[in-house]
Amino acid sequence: MATIRKRGEHQWQVIIRRKGYPKQSATFETRNDAEKWALSIEGDMVRGAYVDRTEAERTTLAEALQRYLRENTVRKRGAQQETDRIRTWLQHPLAKRTLAGLRSMDFARYRDDRLNEVSAATVRLELAIISHLFTQARKEWGLPLENPIANIRKPTLPPGRDRRLLDGEEQRLLHACREHSLWLEAIVKLAIATGMRAGELVALNWRQVYLADRTITLEMTKNGSRRMVPLSKIAADALQSLPRQPDGKVFKFEKSKDLSKVFARVCKRAGIENLRFHDLRHEAASRLAPHLTVQTLAKVMGWKTLQMAMRYYNPTRTELLAAVDAAAANREDA
Repeated sequence: MATIRKRGEHQWQVIIRRKGYPKQSATFETRNDAEKWALSIEGDMVRGAYVDRTEAERTTLAEALQRYLRENTVRKRGAQQETDRIRTWLQHPLAKRTLAGLRSMDFARYRDDRLNEVSAATVRLELAIISHLFTQARKEWGLPLENPIANIRKPTLPPGRDRRLLDGEEQRLLHACREHSLWLEAIVKLAIATGMRAGELVALNWRQVYLADRTITLEMTKNGSRRMVPLSKIAADALQSLPRQPDGKVFKFEKSKDLSKVFARVCKRAGIENLRFHDLRHEAASRLAPHLTVQTLAKVMGWKTLQMAMRYYNPTRTELLAAVDAAAANREDA
């Protein structure tokens, strides 16, 4: 039987005791809501359809995020980035709510508000954490929860970037990098020549570099596989010019975001607008593409699918015309 008692001006507490089931209790603002809840729970118990939601009703999103951080995030290659996103969630008012009390509309409102502050890609990544957390809670923690993220519209991503270095920009960029430091000039040259990601470059250690063979070995990359990066003579010379550091690291950058900040300042000094460090990966892919098969390009760049070639290969009008002219010349020679 359910016991309903008034505990305050707008507080009605329900306690349900039934043989074979754990005691259930909840508090509501009106007696009507309390009675509806009691009838629903008791009805489920009579039909044998009752599921104990006690833990889900007392576990806050913040507590679940902390557990997710300990059990999942720490094992990921992008642990630092995901930890930063979880810290953002922990500061949000939704973190104080219980898992059982969160609805799709709560996260839809979060999505809309957050889009006024950050990019659509960032919001998608933040929502992905919550989506996987609810999946984890249901499958491995044994909590009877539906995934509220599954029912909301994900932010639409903008078209992919196709920024390339314009006429004269490479010379100005490298000059500004040289004025800043030998390390920055070398890392930018390597990025343009190889297409390596910022995180791969920042973490690079001399034990991975084989200058005699002109290769770099990346044991674990973003897509989870080992990769061999061939070095052009320019790239090898850039590495050869660097002094060795006691810790074995090739470059003097702690994190990729530190590199991105320095790169942005140098671009501003060089009078170059709207250029990000990751755009150099597009530049490298676009320069290599005309000279390699798609399969070889995918191996060099570390892509799992050949479709990524279309995303990163951004030829200029001049390059496309040159390719067409070369193809026509080959047909005439044949």
